[in-house]
Amino acid sequence: MVNQGCDLGLIGLGVMGRNFALNVADHGFSVAGYDLDADKTKKLGEEKSAGHDVRSSSNLKQFVGLLRSPRAVMLLVPAGDPVDSVIKELMPLLDKGDLIIDSGNSRFVDTDRRGKSLEEKGLLFVGMGMSGGESGARHGPSLMPGGPKDGYERVRSMLEAASAHVDGDPCVTHLGAGSAGHYVKMVHNGIEYGVMQLIAETYDLMKRSMGVRAEELHKIFDQWNKSELNGYLIEITAAIFAKQDEKTGKPLVEMILDQARQKGTGKWVSWDAMDLQVPTPTIDTAVMMRNLSDYKPEREKASKILRGSSNEFKGDKKQLIDQLKNSLYASMIITYAQGLALLGKASEVYQYGLNLEAVARIWRGGCIIRAALLEDIRSAYRNQGDLANLLLDSHFADEVMKRQDDLRNVVRSGVHCGLPVPALMASLAYFDAYRSARLPANLVQAQRDFFGSHTYERVDTDGVFHTQWDES
Repeated sequence: MVNQGCDLGLIGLGVMGRNFALNVADHGFSVAGYDLDADKTKKLGEEKSAGHDVRSSSNLKQFVGLLRSPRAVMLLVPAGDPVDSVIKELMPLLDKGDLIIDSGNSRFVDTDRRGKSLEEKGLLFVGMGMSGGESGARHGPSLMPGGPKDGYERVRSMLEAASAHVDGDPCVTHLGAGSAGHYVKMVHNGIEYGVMQLIAETYDLMKRSMGVRAEELHKIFDQWNKSELNGYLIEITAAIFAKQDEKTGKPLVEMILDQARQKGTGKWVSWDAMDLQVPTPTIDTAVMMRNLSDYKPEREKASKILRGSSNEFKGDKKQLIDQLKNSLYASMIITYAQGLALLGKASEVYQYGLNLEAVARIWRGGCIIRAALLEDIRSAYRNQGDLANLLLDSHFADEVMKRQDDLRNVVRSGVHCGLPVPALMASLAYFDAYRSARLPANLVQAQRDFFGSHTYERVDTDGVFHTQWDES
């Protein structure tokens, strides 16, 4: 007897879950949905009359019964305890060989824990990052699955059909073992943090030091999006500056409180980068600036007490705008370099087996950090699979070096105007430190040995040494 059950079960019918369910159904696969919210469950079930092969149930046991065996169940619920809670409820209803896919923003260590526990019970567990927001979920996201390869293969055709496509390539691939998928998504979000902060600092210099109005900012970013800066974040930034507030008639961006929220993925990148001793200063700075933005009452108080330089830029404004464009592009390259270097080290330490060319390929479409430069990043890793850092690729080295003077001038302008440009500064500092054959860490080692007898190494002979620095 042919099993007539659904190809995929989806738990969590919020904005992302509902849209992804309809996306999968659009491509000829049958989907069953479940949510604790009966209204959301009912709403999805009504899509069957609109021509989609979707079913739904507000009863978890009945929902599982709608699926063909071996079952594939995708979770799109908030990260953390809700994921564990859903898995616990599902366990008695599933059979050995069934597959659970967690597509939320789960922390990679939780994914490893869940995968090990479920494997012991005979179940397959895939941790899969999904990027693209509401529109991506509906029309084609970037999907980043990791875990058992046979689990991915079971749903491969479905995921390839539902993902974004660039030049005919689906923006999904099996990334590696264990928590590889969620780790790659975490780093994706870290790069996203960094690029967003760089764009914000670029905007701030134009707005506060030169008085560039929203209408002109829209035109500038729209033009930039037609250049090497082409990418989703530049595109939406241009659109944001064109949006008027219906209540006041002012540009809507000017009516938004300057306190940026976060859900933790950027912080997780900084944590693990520090554990792995991989420098990611642009990403770290972006996390820090979101934290600092949340000190709004303190900042308002400080603004009345602490005085700095005049914010006014008195030089050639057109020249500074051109320099900002080049500085932003150079700093974006440096931010991607930091994130990809972290992925390389994590792959080695956690034994993911990542292919960074494949990572760049699936980031080209659907996801938030999609940008034209990812095609060149893909080429760099295709030509040199063991590339330690993107800045060692001749193309990207040239792209940054020919823009470094503009980046230095922009940082200088920010300092002179008393405006914070910490992510641009961090990007420049990373570039200068990475290209330095010698750093002042010798003095740090001497200090550590002086106060803590931590020892040091010498430049002229092998071995470990300690000096009695204070002879008194």
